[in-house]
Amino acid sequence: MESAIRVVELSSPLSRFAGRILVGLGYEVVLIEPPEGDPTRRELDGHAFTHWHAGKKSVTIDVETAVGRAELAHLVAGADVYLDGSAVGDEPIEPAPGSVVHVRVTSFGVDGPRRQWCATDLTLAALGGMLAQVGEPDGPPLSLPQGQAEQLAGVNAAIAVLLGLRSRRQGPVPLIDVSAQECVAAGLEAGALAYLHEDRVPDRPGRVHPLVPHGLFRAADGYVGGGLGGSPRMWDALVSWLVEEGAQEDLDDPKWADPVERKEHQDHIFAVLQGFLDKWPKEDFARAAQQRKLPWSAVVRPDELLSNPQLQARDFFVDVDEPGSTVRDLGFSFPFPEGGRTRALPVSPLGAHQVLLDEPEPEVLEPTVTAPGPDLLPLSGIRVLDLTWVLAGPYCTQILADHGADVIKVESSGRPDPTRFAPFMHLSRGPHDDPNTSGYFNDVNRNKRSITLDTRSEAGLAVLADLVAQSDVVVENFSSSVMEKMGFGYERLRSLRPDIVYVSMSGTGHTGPRRDWVTYADIVSAATGLTALTGWSADDVVGVIYGHGDIVAGLHGAAAVLAALEHRDRTGCGQHIDLSQLEAMASHMGTSVVQATGAGQLPVPLGNAHPDMSPHGVFRCLGPDRWCAVTVRDDADWTRLCAVIGRPQWATDERFRTPGARRAHEADIAAAITAWTSPRPADLVAEQLQQAGVPAGAVQNGRDLVEADPHLRARGYYVPAVHPRAGAFLHQGAPIRVGKAVTIRQPAPVLGADTDAVLREVTGYSAETVARLRADSVLT
Repeated sequence: MESAIRVVELSSPLSRFAGRILVGLGYEVVLIEPPEGDPTRRELDGHAFTHWHAGKKSVTIDVETAVGRAELAHLVAGADVYLDGSAVGDEPIEPAPGSVVHVRVTSFGVDGPRRQWCATDLTLAALGGMLAQVGEPDGPPLSLPQGQAEQLAGVNAAIAVLLGLRSRRQGPVPLIDVSAQECVAAGLEAGALAYLHEDRVPDRPGRVHPLVPHGLFRAADGYVGGGLGGSPRMWDALVSWLVEEGAQEDLDDPKWADPVERKEHQDHIFAVLQGFLDKWPKEDFARAAQQRKLPWSAVVRPDELLSNPQLQARDFFVDVDEPGSTVRDLGFSFPFPEGGRTRALPVSPLGAHQVLLDEPEPEVLEPTVTAPGPDLLPLSGIRVLDLTWVLAGPYCTQILADHGADVIKVESSGRPDPTRFAPFMHLSRGPHDDPNTSGYFNDVNRNKRSITLDTRSEAGLAVLADLVAQSDVVVENFSSSVMEKMGFGYERLRSLRPDIVYVSMSGTGHTGPRRDWVTYADIVSAATGLTALTGWSADDVVGVIYGHGDIVAGLHGAAAVLAALEHRDRTGCGQHIDLSQLEAMASHMGTSVVQATGAGQLPVPLGNAHPDMSPHGVFRCLGPDRWCAVTVRDDADWTRLCAVIGRPQWATDERFRTPGARRAHEADIAAAITAWTSPRPADLVAEQLQQAGVPAGAVQNGRDLVEADPHLRARGYYVPAVHPRAGAFLHQGAPIRVGKAVTIRQPAPVLGADTDAVLREVTGYSAETVARLRADSVLT
């Protein structure tokens, strides 16, 4: 069936994942390749192209020529979307605002003093704050594998496309600007929030989560990820298990029931757990823990991911037809549309679809305007019932709220959000017992409304049903069985609102043998291969402990909502999207699986190194814990770097002619670079290298991002607003700008502050009805 949406993709490492996501939505994606083919056709024996571009059509155009630019303009004029990965200052065409959605995804955005800085995944991770959050506290920052910074840009670009498709119903679509640096800075969990709300810059956490009692542990045959969980039940179950095995030492002492006591002496508790874990094979331990509803996972390699029974049962993987063979690769983050899975994809030969250039000039149509108005946001008029909590779900609904949706957050004393109430997640300068002053909660829940509702009572569930009937979207990230137990499975939701869009975001999905597994972000990272590849070697894994998996799931949840709304607008049909956080994170594992299935190579941790670029690393600079990321993409970069560090003769030295040769002399090159960087401030190092055209970026922590980054400041990334209880503070901005920067229209809600207004405006309840519900303790 022909797609209703055509996307023309001018690819780059920042845009290619967006194109892949849109293929998963069933859109027609036309990849523009240079005459020699996309660079990924020459990576991993062509299997990199298989991963990033399978399912796309291929048209070759030389955009360096006037003829080529005219051909590109012709294709774009007949498309719905122009996904533009060109660098600032190197745009082959610049379409005027109109009915074609033009998404620019660049390293630093289309304006600001660093808009033309060159970048790689490593330097974006450094400048965006990601590198500062991974690694040992007394060692160098450590990069996340498989281009996580670039992939954050990609999924944000896909969201931008979907926002643009909604925006064009309101009139001509302005340029949509996506900054990769801001995509990274927006996904740090508490990285910048700790500074904004507690004047604190956390150390790199090593193998232990900076907020919750979780970490990375050795098993008999590898590693496991997990910890104490977030509830008294989990602690009690863990202690009971240790007692059964005679491994509890002193952990059965009643004093450990106090979470504050556990946090203060976490090292001791983790040492006892490590002694218990030493004898267990990783998979056996994870299964035994999950049988007790405890949040643990084996740390699996990407090749082991293929045998995950949950992913297999849910048909996650896709078979890609390459010339002469079929290889298995990672699938997409959620089934779409209406539960459908992409099972197979073709790889287009170079230039296989040149016929598209011969299509006639399209008729220029004015956008169909359903709700004109200069101040409308893309999601104006969309109501979202937000049943989410902690981070993954609220991050999804934050994106929707930022772009204009009326997001109503349903809160309950029976299921309090830990980011409001738990002391260890309550970021603030004052006492950690006020649910309205938590910086963690207040940042991720801005632009939303809050109602309090006792969802354990029949009267409360009746109110919830009335809210569903008046909503376009329901989002929740409960465990897989909660909504059915509440009587609000998809069939019930559809009976209340026939065209409802329902996005569930459980850890492993609503179906499959592991649907009831308990997960946190670090569990998902461990289960998908991300943790296994984050380290210095297979025997020295450090892992990703902060909530990267939650951020990824939230982004894909937002994409799911937007894709379902677009589908509803075209078909009239709502749907249930069963998004699994496990699958969302697995979809970010890049070429790691096809590297094993296609190229026959086992992915291993590389530290800060890169398979094709050298040197590629993080180098010490002037000051305590100050570092700069530096990458050499090609011989030209190498020549420039040699000149800057005072080793011009190395540019022609046979020992260093190729990336492989440079890797063989890695220690000598690193010593020379460090001798140059160590007496200089990191920002100066980056500026001097950038002036020479070498990708470089200071490793920035939360304080650096907020106070010292001139580019983020020039773009107004951190946005001030005044909260009625917490006072004035800066909020993290939004990396997607549909014509203009996102604003904080209203701060995060005080608990239940909007209950009366929502029930009157949305459900039509009278003041008497609201008063009765409150008197009956339904509105708690």
